[in-house]
Amino acid sequence: MSDDGDAGETPPVDEILERAGAKPNAPLAAVVEKPRAETAIESLRTEGVYDDSRRVREDGPNRVALPVTEPPTDTGVLEVVRQLEPEPRSPGLEDLLAARGWSDADLESVPGSWAVIGSVILVPVPDGCPDETVLGEALLELHGEADSVLADDGIANDGDAGTYREPRTRLLAGERDTETIHTEHGTRYGLDPARVMFSPGNQAERARMGDVVAADEHVFDMFAGIGYFTLPMARAGARVSATEINPAAFRYLLENAVLNDVADRVDAYMTDCRELASETDADRVVMGYYGSSDGGDEPGSSAESTGESECGTRTNEARAFLPDALEALVPGGVIHYHEATPETRLWERPLERLETAVADAGRTHEVLKRHRVKSHSAGVEHVVLDVRVA
Repeated sequence: MSDDGDAGETPPVDEILERAGAKPNAPLAAVVEKPRAETAIESLRTEGVYDDSRRVREDGPNRVALPVTEPPTDTGVLEVVRQLEPEPRSPGLEDLLAARGWSDADLESVPGSWAVIGSVILVPVPDGCPDETVLGEALLELHGEADSVLADDGIANDGDAGTYREPRTRLLAGERDTETIHTEHGTRYGLDPARVMFSPGNQAERARMGDVVAADEHVFDMFAGIGYFTLPMARAGARVSATEINPAAFRYLLENAVLNDVADRVDAYMTDCRELASETDADRVVMGYYGSSDGGDEPGSSAESTGESECGTRTNEARAFLPDALEALVPGGVIHYHEATPETRLWERPLERLETAVADAGRTHEVLKRHRVKSHSAGVEHVVLDVRVA
């Protein structure tokens, strides 16, 4: 069964359904319900089986066929089929840049991925890029709905900007006003990607949080950001206590609660999450910040956040907040503990850290789910543990 919304079991390879007239070697497509298309695509990309060379096609009034290179194993789909007359995608970025005069050597520096956040494209510019402006203009042509292209230069690491994990960006092409609204599964996120962090790769996990929460639950979102997890959970009927220390992100959190008509179910606090933990009786705690991938603070270590926030004090240790999460959680409640873990230590390290914190608190636990969210970096996985604590 899938970890991301679960439309059903993926058929075994020897049971792949072939449409009438399809050639035995025709390319494959995974069929899902249309509302799940975006989430399924992200999951298929994470598995490494999504085929970007072909178009997504409709498969009836409420289903779409997503091109894949092989049957998925982690993504739940309705069926896997052989695709009749597959349609190639429109010219890609390399084609557009070649038409603008880039040589074969220049094309070696084409970015392998970028994010479309509302009307803004966020792209990491590889070393050796021959012309950033041309790259930005080509991306605007490729994504006709976009208005601006920002270079993603990572995260600020000094002063307040470092504490608040503000993005470092540069305008490459398009409009200077980069405030936008990004929509996922009916949830609208107002933000400016030049001022606050946003990770499109966490889309399936944001949707999952809206599915797992019960309408009568009290949720403590320790690292709320602009409402990444708060909004889908509040839209599902939960009451959410959300803390965020970054003033820019906090402003968007308040505005997004109104934008999604859930302001009456979101209590937002611009404070260190640890200040609120002792006053909170939560049925569910979301720990979206996952710290560094190696658990250390060496130069160059990559501290990240699924909620794109820290709760106040700089630290590269996600586990440092576990005692506070446990203090806020009522007996029988659930913690969602995120971590960036080396593949060689899955699932040993996150389980050991959580078990230690629970034991130190004099409590017991049951692991409900172990879930891979996405690849964090080479050899490192972003994972989450769903754990019930007695």
